[in-house]
Amino acid sequence: MTAGADVVWLDGEFRPVEAAIAANDRGLLLADGVFDTALVLNARIFRGEDHLSRLLGACAFLEIPVEAAVLRSAMQALALRCGDGSIRLTVTRGPAPRGLAFPAETRPTILGSVAPLAPAMMFRPVSLVTTPIRRNETSPTARMKTLSYLDAVLATQEAKAKGADDALFLNTAGRLASTALANLFVVEADRLVTPRLSDGVLPGIMRRWVIDVAPEVGLTAAEVEVTPQAARGRAMIATNSLRLIAPVARLDGDAMPRSEAARSLAARLCETIATECGRDPRDAGASLAGLASPD
Repeated sequence: MTAGADVVWLDGEFRPVEAAIAANDRGLLLADGVFDTALVLNARIFRGEDHLSRLLGACAFLEIPVEAAVLRSAMQALALRCGDGSIRLTVTRGPAPRGLAFPAETRPTILGSVAPLAPAMMFRPVSLVTTPIRRNETSPTARMKTLSYLDAVLATQEAKAKGADDALFLNTAGRLASTALANLFVVEADRLVTPRLSDGVLPGIMRRWVIDVAPEVGLTAAEVEVTPQAARGRAMIATNSLRLIAPVARLDGDAMPRSEAARSLAARLCETIATECGRDPRDAGASLAGLASPD
């Protein structure tokens, strides 16, 4: 069973959503926090330990003191309440006096929520529009899921206004970084290339899975500098934890070539999810039909 939006997990228990966050919480006032979103099937979190490790790493970098056991307990409680769907766990530096400096005493807020499963979104081809907003590869926050998401919000709004699904970000050096919602792979025959983390890229859980599994489906994968010119005219794949593996159908209005790589990876991913979660996404309504190469 998936819980509704009227209840959230807050600091160790489920509570009504009203007045869940203190008015002086630094996450609310300064975007001083991080979050993670994960797929849940059969009340099991896909790649749960990977999600936990990434969230803990971001908290450690930001010097937000949290214990792994506390976050793991929160994730498990959310997954059990969710059943099939997705969970989001947010960690902020918590309530504090005004000012930018870290407070003398940190009392983190741990906030969790669930959302229904959206199988129609899985494996669905996406269209992208390149945004003029640049991903700042010089900032360490470009490699974390921080609460400061306005660049992605504005770029997504622009993309939607132009009839696209998502926005493509270049970094300040003009190289490919990511979309507002996903990591990117460019298909070069039987080789997949993806922008380096140092180019302002989030270490996506699905990105890592694709890199690791590519050899099992006859592909190689490499993290390299990717220019827009190198990507033009080549098949592209977008990956994230809920969209999973999505071929890029159009870029800036131009139709993009398709590759069997997306379908091969998606089929293997379904098997992996079934093994970890005890349920194949296709049994929950997901379809690989959109991954077939057009005739």
